Amino acid sequence: MKLKLNNNIKKALFLDRDGVINIKLDNDYVKKWDEFIFIDGALEALKKLSIYFDIIFIVTNQQGIAKGLMIENDLKIIHSKMLSKLFKAGVYINKIYYSSDLKTKIGNTRKPNIAMGLKAKIDFPDINFSNSIMIGDSDSDIEFGKRLGMTCIKITPNLNENGKQDYNFHSISDFSKKIII
Repeated sequence: MKLKLNNNIKKALFLDRDGVINIKLDNDYVKKWDEFIFIDGALEALKKLSIYFDIIFIVTNQQGIAKGLMIENDLKIIHSKMLSKLFKAGVYINKIYYSSDLKTKIGNTRKPNIAMGLKAKIDFPDINFSNSIMIGDSDSDIEFGKRLGMTCIKITPNLNENGKQDYNFHSISDFSKKIII
C-alpha cells in the first residue's frame, strides 16, 4: 500500500488509544494501569511507524473522568506508564491530547470535534493535516480525521466495512506491515 504523503513536509501520525494501542474494554474504561494491556504487535508496529512519521500524537476520548469512574491523575498515571513502555520499545510520542468531556456536554472537545487536532496544530505549528494520518477504531475517530483533512485508517474486524475511512486494517500491526510512504 503506497500512501501519497509529501516527504518534503513533516508527516504526522494521530492515534486513538483504546482499540488501537491497547485492548478496548467492552462497556467499560481503562481506569488504572493494571487494566491497560497493549494489543499484540502494537509496540513493534509503533516502532516501525515511528521511522516514517516525524511527529506522533495520541488523541483519546476519556469521559470516564467526567462520569466519576476515575480521576484525571489516574489517567496521567496510565499515560505515564504507557509512554515509558513505548519509549523502552523505541517509540517516542510527541504529545497526548485527551478529552474528559461527556458526549452530552454542549461544545465538548471529544472526537469527532476537532479541538484536540487544533491544539496539536497550536503546539506544533509545522504539522500539515493533509500530510497526516489518523488511525482509529471508531467512526468518531475517522470523522475527526476527515474534518481536519487527514488520510484515515480504521482498525476494524471487517475489512469490507464501508465508511468515510480511506483504508481498513485488522490492527495497527497489519497497517505497519503494508505502509510505504
